[in-house]
Amino acid sequence: MADDRTVWLTREAYDKLARELEYLKSEGRPAVTAKIAAARSEGDLSENGGYHAAREEQGQMEGRILQLEAMLREARVGDVPENPDTVSVGTLVTIAYDGDPDDLDTFLLGSREMLGLDDDISTQVFSPQSPLGRAVLNATKGDEVSYEAPNGRTIHVTIVEVSPFKG
Repeated sequence: MADDRTVWLTREAYDKLARELEYLKSEGRPAVTAKIAAARSEGDLSENGGYHAAREEQGQMEGRILQLEAMLREARVGDVPENPDTVSVGTLVTIAYDGDPDDLDTFLLGSREMLGLDDDISTQVFSPQSPLGRAVLNATKGDEVSYEAPNGRTIHVTIVEVSPFKG
């Protein structure tokens, strides 16, 4: 089983993040370095807003580079199942809390990075390592599973629907 650092990605999401990392390293860094050099040439750095803005941009970019490198290093890449019978990474799962058909929740089992830019930002995502994710992983439609919430309460859910994520 994967540890808590594992990032679950589709091949498409992995490739998109790898392209972003390559861009930041090959074009982004030199562009920010040029901005810093241009601002530095203007003289007094203590009151140079352009210099401070460029340094801030550089810090954010370097942070994103580190984040992407860690994500890609810990990534577990898989394909979204075409017609899933069981809950797996890359599926949209609809659950009913305590078997109540009016208390439904739908989420993607995977990682937020699996969402594309065109996807609704409100899509809930649970990792397979989360309590809910562990409970529903490998379950099938109609299965009843339970998990312990962070507050210690046991929550019972029924798998209502499993469908492929079309992100």
